[in-house]
Amino acid sequence: MAHRLLRDAQADGWERSDFPIICESCLGDNPYVCMTRADYDKECKICTRPFTVFRWRPGRDARFKKTELCQTCSKLKNVCQVCLLDLEYGLPVQVRDTALSINSNDSIPKSDVNREYFAEEHDRKARAGIDYESSFGKARPSDTILKLQRTTPYYKRNRAHVCSFYVRGECTRGAECPYRHEMPITGELSQQNIKDRYYGINDPVALKLLNKAGEMQLWILQMMRA
Repeated sequence: MAHRLLRDAQADGWERSDFPIICESCLGDNPYVCMTRADYDKECKICTRPFTVFRWRPGRDARFKKTELCQTCSKLKNVCQVCLLDLEYGLPVQVRDTALSINSNDSIPKSDVNREYFAEEHDRKARAGIDYESSFGKARPSDTILKLQRTTPYYKRNRAHVCSFYVRGECTRGAECPYRHEMPITGELSQQNIKDRYYGINDPVALKLLNKAGEMQLWILQMMRA
């Protein structure tokens, strides 16, 4: 980790926040959700700087969720701190950038030191009241992204994880088991990497949605010719 040790606790550039930046699906349908907050509890999965981690249970049958990214990295990509989906359209970064014809990967460094410096510069401008020039607010939504966007919360993805003992046929807890008793999904969709999802590179979920968009466009062309 490339952060510096400074005497001033407020000058280290670490995140201090009172509420996470999350989508409605990750927040859950419980209006009385209770969150725990731990200052500097984990390193951000992208910039590796310590940040405030929030943890909560979005529903009675849901698993506990926690923030994975710092708020700076979340704002740079306009994504949820938990699921890394776009906050406006509910789509993976790769799908959003492709549909809006924008490329923000070159603006965010990938090396540890440069990435931390970039994040600290963004924080400094934010404290000074200087708006960050983002490509997301300038791009106009296309027909493709409007058709693919999720307009309602998807609480199903908050379900508990699959019981590993059930998969091996060894779970003896039955209905009392807090995990799901079903076979896990295998294949490309189960092989996801958090950094690839954040930067919008080789995301299997995004590729599936883009293929769906291509099929939709082909069907529309066929209907117009018929």
